[in-house]
Amino acid sequence: MASRRLGLVYGGGNVGLMGRLAGAALAAGGEVIGVIPESLMGREVSGVRIEDLGATRLEIVDSMHTRKARMAELSDGFIALPGGYGTFEELFEILTWAQLGFHHKPIGILNTEGYFDPLIRLIDHSLEEGFIRPANRALVLDDTDPDQLVQRLLESRVPQQEHWLSSPDVL
Repeated sequence: MASRRLGLVYGGGNVGLMGRLAGAALAAGGEVIGVIPESLMGREVSGVRIEDLGATRLEIVDSMHTRKARMAELSDGFIALPGGYGTFEELFEILTWAQLGFHHKPIGILNTEGYFDPLIRLIDHSLEEGFIRPANRALVLDDTDPDQLVQRLLESRVPQQEHWLSSPDVL
């Protein structure tokens, strides 16, 4: 990302993959903006002073909702890395926002070592069963190679979404 002059907006912690990614981006000379709720400072920022986190900028916010909204506001696109419930929740929230037309930013899944294969199959199954429309499925790109995924996101055009309900008369 740094070699492409792309900044990183992330959850602000120094633990897990997000902490490693932020550290690597900074080491490569990239801009890194962290957004973290005050309540997670002790859990996701461990053993360091705020000024030693290394983020170009760290924003401390009041809640997880504010964190996600602020990260979405600051970002030009989104990539989900392997993770747990928080990753899934954030990925599906940003997908839902795109489906509803709240943003038109590209979304990707970095499918490292097939980690997201079951999730991608679930999304495709939902498409086959008619719960996700083809335009909604097209909202999320996946790739196993980080450079290729970033390039695909840079080149992508987020598909326009149809009106969510089939008829304006449906409540």
